[in-house]
Amino acid sequence: MSKKPGIPHLIHQTWKNTDVPPEWREWSESWRRHHPDWEYRLWTDADNRAFLEEHYAWFLPVYDGYREPIKRADAIRYFLLDHFGGLYVDMDFECLRPMTELLSGQELVLGLEPEAHVHLPLSRRGGMRRIVCNAFMASRPGHPFWPHVHRQLVGAHTRPGTLDATGPFFLTRAVDSAPEGCSPAILAADTLYPRLSPAAAELFGQRETDRDPAHAVHHWAGSWIRETPGPPGASTGRQVRFWTSQELQPCAQGVVDLDAQRRRWASGSPAPTVSCLMVTKGRLPLAERAIRCFLAQTYTRAELVVVDDGADGALEDRVRELADPRIRLHRLPPERRTLGELRNIAVDLAAGPYVCQWDDDDLYDPERLEVQLAAVLALDATACFLARERLWWPARRKLAISGVRVWEGSMLCAKDALPRYPEQRRGEDSPVAEAVVRGGRTVSLDAPELYTYVFHGANTFDEPHFASLFDAATQVWPSGDAYADQVHAMAARLPVAPADVLEAEARAEAPAEAPADNTAGPSARVPHTRRPAPVGVRPDADGRPPLLVLTPVKDATAFLPRYLDRLRALAYPRDAVSLGLLEGDSRDGTWQALQGVLPALEAEFRRVTLVRPHFGLRTAGPRWARTVQRRRRSVLAMARNHLLSRALGDEEWVLWLDVDVADYPPDLVQRLLAVRGEIVVPHCVTEPAGPSFDLNTFVLHPNAADLDWDRWVRDGVLQPPKGFGRSYLDELRAHQTVRVDAVGGTALLVHADLHRDGLVFPAVPHRRLIETEGLAALARDMGVECWALPGVEVVHPRHLGDGALGRTGEAAAGHEAHDAGRR
Repeated sequence: MSKKPGIPHLIHQTWKNTDVPPEWREWSESWRRHHPDWEYRLWTDADNRAFLEEHYAWFLPVYDGYREPIKRADAIRYFLLDHFGGLYVDMDFECLRPMTELLSGQELVLGLEPEAHVHLPLSRRGGMRRIVCNAFMASRPGHPFWPHVHRQLVGAHTRPGTLDATGPFFLTRAVDSAPEGCSPAILAADTLYPRLSPAAAELFGQRETDRDPAHAVHHWAGSWIRETPGPPGASTGRQVRFWTSQELQPCAQGVVDLDAQRRRWASGSPAPTVSCLMVTKGRLPLAERAIRCFLAQTYTRAELVVVDDGADGALEDRVRELADPRIRLHRLPPERRTLGELRNIAVDLAAGPYVCQWDDDDLYDPERLEVQLAAVLALDATACFLARERLWWPARRKLAISGVRVWEGSMLCAKDALPRYPEQRRGEDSPVAEAVVRGGRTVSLDAPELYTYVFHGANTFDEPHFASLFDAATQVWPSGDAYADQVHAMAARLPVAPADVLEAEARAEAPAEAPADNTAGPSARVPHTRRPAPVGVRPDADGRPPLLVLTPVKDATAFLPRYLDRLRALAYPRDAVSLGLLEGDSRDGTWQALQGVLPALEAEFRRVTLVRPHFGLRTAGPRWARTVQRRRRSVLAMARNHLLSRALGDEEWVLWLDVDVADYPPDLVQRLLAVRGEIVVPHCVTEPAGPSFDLNTFVLHPNAADLDWDRWVRDGVLQPPKGFGRSYLDELRAHQTVRVDAVGGTALLVHADLHRDGLVFPAVPHRRLIETEGLAALARDMGVECWALPGVEVVHPRHLGDGALGRTGEAAAGHEAHDAGRR
């Protein structure tokens, strides 16, 4: 019987160069002193990059793209341990006794940070229940956990914060999602991390470090903190311009000093409770985001009162999981109460002497409560409003600073001065704000960064209303580098979705020339350990994982009846199926048709999301013409990404399904799930047993790398003729399952966690591919393989013209037209 591989006696540490500062040397030497027979290796920045170039070259685009050096320092350790094994320790770690016995018989060992760290504001905001630190890690070489980590690194690389992109929060999530058999041994905090970090010691009080049970002590001296901005938190020297009024008469103006009020609170001045009031219904992702904004507030004497009149209890379950006594949720039956009624219920539930409107679909800076309450107390005011707000329109990739006015949603007001809200379904807060301003002393603050008003398409007010706000804006950042920079800055403080950051970056980039590692040829793949199959994915299982069906449509009234009939015929429980539909730029009444069927759909399916962004897409000539492919498929990619960001909730799988598909087997979902892959497509044909229709799904020929692909690049997108270096599914019918190099979107099953990890449809060429083909290329960079079922057919008849937004791009008819034009 072969001996179980162990952790080699090798210590890794990293530093910028070989000149380690004196304050770090003593701690570093403690490891060599306690392990005289172990090999020691100090890796410099130059060593790290050369190592990656030799052994993990596929990761260099991500590695070089990190903006902060600490992210590179974090990432490299995950590759060193995979390749060499051994023990990695940060330079600010002090060894107290040998590790040989502690690591004996183990294959992978990590350690927990102190329990107090879980209760830090940033940890609460990130939903952390424990924190697995990456400052001490021991492993045998080639442990299957590390390919999983590598794949997660690619998915998380756009996250703005170091903790989430490469650091302890990232590692904790990687441990929690590790495939079966990859879980590490995790040591208690008193073994490696007996000392609190400075942030925890400041908040909870310093405690004596107990070295008796400890093998090592982490001193939390991270030099990178001085190089990069810290996590969002209390600023210093904060002064905000204000003006006050008394019963509409101007009184005073000047600057409110937040630090002065902080000193008053520190010296014992009363810090009243602020009750943040949130009314919500059926918008779980948005509500969760608003809750994260609340948990990140620097003013902690606050509560969040949530009034939920939605049909399901998903939000209640999430609040219960948080177990934060400051969040109180009140469930109401779905009786179609007006927004004004619901706001009055929230006010009546408020326990604090001050109330603050906290809409569920907007974003709030961590200092919002502290700044506004400081202004109220310092200026003896009844209420505080923001004079300007930040406006964000993700679908249009626009950010702006609004014009000056009393912004009702920004109100923080003494509860006893607040009138009752009128029983209106919208606009109910305007008369309340007007009454507050007329009846007392109010202060207006010019701090627009405290409140981000987000337009997502399902707001109380419609798109023209939001467009008018942009028209009156005092500053606008349109698409491009300026917009991307603003989104990055915003994401550093607010819970902005990684997909929004990635989209901002993609739109800011100019079309790139073809990469050296031609996408059409074989390239290095990320080592990938497949996720464990979710419970209940077998066709004969009783339980079914929640499924989200997503369909973008345009000019689709002729297809909707058949689409809905086939959807209802699926042999999949309706209570496990959610539905998301996006309509844009239609001229045939598609939006009205969707609104007409919406009540019936809501009654039949688990959850329904209906959104309506407009992209202004109109193409002249046939939709398969090379000249329109980049624009057309870029818009389709943006539509898919927008729909995904709006509709994805807690579902486990996403099925992308075109509206003009005519037929598919009732057990389509079960047959796709049975592959146990993370991206799976069926065979899209023009007729049963006919030729392939969706030619975006293909397998590269073995000699593809030797072909001249450059001549088929148009507008930065690879557009070869049919069959050039590629095989399609109608040529592969002898195979039950095949791995494919690209996928189409006619019917496409994707594990929802991939989308959550950052897998989107590229709206600009990625490796010279775009939209669904670009998604497959991006998935390959994340270490995910795509699979197809040549024998499972989805019928998509030929019908030419502009048609449905969700219609396949490189269709068979289009390729035949191309070929005919060349003969």
